[in-house]
Amino acid sequence: MVANNHDLAKKLAVDLGDDLVSARLLVPVDQDFPLLGGKTLRVSAGVEMAFRDAKPVVILKGVSIMGVPIPNAWLGGLKNIDLINEFGDKKGFWSGFAEGVENIRVEEGQLKIKLKK
Repeated sequence: MVANNHDLAKKLAVDLGDDLVSARLLVPVDQDFPLLGGKTLRVSAGVEMAFRDAKPVVILKGVSIMGVPIPNAWLGGLKNIDLINEFGDKKGFWSGFAEGVENIRVEEGQLKIKLKK
């Protein structure tokens, strides 16, 4: 997706480490926006992704804007919470995601997802 969209490729960088997916995104702010109008914000996020106890684990580790961490309260209390464990019992995205994944592993520079048949 990123490789085929040259505009997005200039704005998005994804790093893959052991059980961690980190992304950095440049977000242009509309000229009419108060205080930040015309500027470009750097947004970073980290997500732990692994497979434990026969199920996938997805944990939001943090989000920052211009290097300033966003408070957990502003993230809806989702920081350091296993999203699949928290929301996977309800019908929806996380339930469907967990049911379709047989294994997931993030290594230095590689994301490996094995889907169920």
